[in-house]
Amino acid sequence: MNKKTIRDVDLRGKRVLVRVDFNVPIENGVITDETRITAALPTLRAILDQEPKSVVLMSHLGRPKDGVPDPKYSLRPVAAALEAHLGRAVTFVENPLSDEAVAHVNSLPAGSVVLLENTRFYPGETQNSPELAAQFAKFGDVYVNDAFGSAHRAHSSTEAVARLMPAVAGLLMEKELTYLASALDSPVRPLIAILGGAKVSDKIKVIEALLAKADKVLIGGGMANTFLRAQGRATGASLVEEDALETARALLSKGGEKLVLPIDFVIADAFRDDANTQVIRADQDTPEGWRILDIGPETIARYAALLSEARTAVWNGPMGVFEMPSFAKGTNAIAKTLAELTERGVITIVGGGDSAAAVQQAGLAGRMTHVSTGGGASLELLEGRILPGVAALNDK
Repeated sequence: MNKKTIRDVDLRGKRVLVRVDFNVPIENGVITDETRITAALPTLRAILDQEPKSVVLMSHLGRPKDGVPDPKYSLRPVAAALEAHLGRAVTFVENPLSDEAVAHVNSLPAGSVVLLENTRFYPGETQNSPELAAQFAKFGDVYVNDAFGSAHRAHSSTEAVARLMPAVAGLLMEKELTYLASALDSPVRPLIAILGGAKVSDKIKVIEALLAKADKVLIGGGMANTFLRAQGRATGASLVEEDALETARALLSKGGEKLVLPIDFVIADAFRDDANTQVIRADQDTPEGWRILDIGPETIARYAALLSEARTAVWNGPMGVFEMPSFAKGTNAIAKTLAELTERGVITIVGGGDSAAAVQQAGLAGRMTHVSTGGGASLELLEGRILPGVAALNDK
């Protein structure tokens, strides 16, 4: 972590422009998961403790059509939720591109908190438009990026604006970079990685990076099916990436004993929670019409035994279709194992996206060393890639 943070700058009396990640799920105007809001609170409170002139927050939400406002993706409900968490008023700005909005924010009492409307409502955000960045910059004297979940995107609110004023990391960004980078660069060994999810193609670079740095890489989820097919097994109606079979064979050859595959699976005769199920071993063919939807009990036991030797464990991707209770046993077992390891002093790091959702669903997020708020960003960091939103920040 060689970037300056809010600890390295004097924010007293300054207008602090903060890129947060408030990309929260909203249904019928109600936020259904406030995790990303609460994750930003330590940074916001630390900034407010420095008595700034104002704290102006930017975020995207959802994927509206580029540059087209859509009420469904408005951040207005977030302003109300943030008020409740901070215990102070949050001014919502519907059109941050107007000079009137800038003048209004500048006229607010010292210490005011402001939330700008969804950055993706304005043309040029996803193209990293310098003109849009200049409009955002009118609200700040110092820029803080605390949106790790968006740091892998070179957008106007994450990259271009950071070039226009002093730019530092928030506490959440610092924490994410410290844990994820240290897990790869200087891990406490043994380092064991658990990788799941649907597709090998999505995680080729991550698998390659972890094979070079981890002591073991345990595979689960839909990607295991592709490895199984690459070994010549019939996989029935299971999700398989036919065009990734050669890649899977190359990874198997390269990984050797370091790459660990499931030894049994739970299969079902339909993609439904109430489907008929059975357990088969990895050396058995999956019957026609059946599909692999979870790792089996022997694999769960084997992975738990391997993880018991870890001093650092990094997990990204579920072991099965965890959204259905019948096929969540493998994912929940990994979550429970990691929670127990944390209590024994093992460093446990959970990548964002589905893995984070799974530990939240299991009620175990608070028992991990670190649960990342960024799915794509954590994957790219694990690949060893440079994140544009981090690269743009000032070095120490």
